[in-house]
Amino acid sequence: MKFRPLKFLRKQRETNIPIPRTYIKISDDGLYEIIGHGVWHSYWRDPYHLMLTIPWNLFFLLFTGAYIGVNVFFSWLFWLGGDCIANVKPGHFSDIFFFSVQTLSSIGYGTMYPVNDYANTIVTIETLSGVMGVAVMTGLAFARFSQPTARVLFSRVATISLHDGALTLMFRAANQRRNMILEAHMKVYLMRDEETIEGYTMRRIHDLELIRSQTPSFALSWSVMHVIDQSSPLFGNTPESLQASKSILMISLSGTDETVTQHVHARHVYSAYQILWNARFVDILHHTSDGHRYIDYQHFHDVLLLNETINP
Repeated sequence: MKFRPLKFLRKQRETNIPIPRTYIKISDDGLYEIIGHGVWHSYWRDPYHLMLTIPWNLFFLLFTGAYIGVNVFFSWLFWLGGDCIANVKPGHFSDIFFFSVQTLSSIGYGTMYPVNDYANTIVTIETLSGVMGVAVMTGLAFARFSQPTARVLFSRVATISLHDGALTLMFRAANQRRNMILEAHMKVYLMRDEETIEGYTMRRIHDLELIRSQTPSFALSWSVMHVIDQSSPLFGNTPESLQASKSILMISLSGTDETVTQHVHARHVYSAYQILWNARFVDILHHTSDGHRYIDYQHFHDVLLLNETINP
């Protein structure tokens, strides 16, 4: 059977538009990295996304450079008009530059002012540019400040051990802010290499059913558990088989931050080497002598293995 490329591929070939390539780096433990993902200087073709990802110091530096460049451009236009600005010293480009600054920012001290139609036209165009520039700067700064983020801490390792008589996968999550994440949802996925009947190797994703996948208010700590029974994709696996298939656990948490009432999310990844078998977490809930209870986060990552406390 003759292979026929799709229409959009033929169109790209006819117009000589290069098909973009995405490079993925996969390590021996199954963790993968998209080359260039999250790197701000890789978004030059998407200016809005670039302005949201660029560091704050470069953000202000870029707008400062743009502001000076715009003023230099309009100063040059005024310079071409000859003596079109009153009270400007002959041959002093700096006076014209500062008049441009006053016009662009709508200051208008009145010491220097346009004297002919040419200058008034340039002033009109520059004032409009200043209004649009302020609007764009304000919108981008607000978008950067208002990006919702979640400060969620995940345990450094996950454990597999008996819990209530059943083999159970477990890891911890904690809200590092002194507020609540409302209607928090936790999802866990198992990603591993599998071979099909035809002999092809594919990277497949399996959903792991949790004992409790959501909570009305996530404020302190959350012990996430998955029972490894016959319906579990982890059933029958060993540490060696998980490492051989480059298995990883992908964690996704989402909810609404009660402070800003915006949707937030957090994610985490465990490789097969970060899953400890026959281990359990140290209890972080303690009781005081007066009957109160408190959580000690100093032992949040600690686990018990062969009756010994270890710090992964």
